[in-house]
Amino acid sequence: MKKPDATTVITRDNYKSTVWRLPASDLLYVGPATTKKLKLMSVKTIGDLAQCDTKILQGRLGVVGLLLRRFANGQDNSPVAKKGAEAYNKSVGNSITAPRDLCTIEDIKAVFYMLSESVAARLRGHGLKCTGIQIHVRDKDLFSCERQAPLAFPTCLTKEIADKAIEIFISKYRMVKPLRSIGVRSINLVPEDSAFQLDLLTDQKQREKFERLERAVDEIQARFGYTAIQRGIILRDKSLTGINPKDDHVIHPVGYLDGKIT
Repeated sequence: MKKPDATTVITRDNYKSTVWRLPASDLLYVGPATTKKLKLMSVKTIGDLAQCDTKILQGRLGVVGLLLRRFANGQDNSPVAKKGAEAYNKSVGNSITAPRDLCTIEDIKAVFYMLSESVAARLRGHGLKCTGIQIHVRDKDLFSCERQAPLAFPTCLTKEIADKAIEIFISKYRMVKPLRSIGVRSINLVPEDSAFQLDLLTDQKQREKFERLERAVDEIQARFGYTAIQRGIILRDKSLTGINPKDDHVIHPVGYLDGKIT
């Protein structure tokens, strides 16, 4: 509400005056189609949705209508956990449907780097590293393909994630038709301080230096916004990479679909 560097405190006492006045489209899962359906019901704000009759919502939107009403009222049945307890234990990924066909390897590399930057930042934020990379691609005719490969060392570095993703793509996929969707997923996650086998050829001090550099970039972007500092390859074509991939995902409450929606 006060991006990028301020805090809005929402309490039991002020949530109605702070949140309920906002348009319903600001709420999680209320997209353009749902917004139109709600407007036909004269539900225009989050407050309208929070007070809407449950039978009407369920009749028009099904169980999703009840879910949205819970969100509008700030209700969540998830158990309270210590900070950091929600860290991912399987994978961290991101994907995008491109605004146009991806016809060249240069376009594809730019998108891989944008997505890998998001994945790497989220790994660092959760104190994790990955030991493998999985990619997903879909062409303009909706043919999909997934491939994966291991990494030499556990990593949370954008370059290592992106380069492995590009390597998998070039070696495992024969591009016959332009692509429209690309995904990158880090798999086989381990704690960031996990021990691993060194070799004689890799400069681990240089890798540590790059990790400190990327953590510094995280701090700059957290304070001044994602566009404050970016890689040159991402700036090459903003029509493909002009979004903020770090904000382009949703972390769901554990209890948001627990079968107890009433």
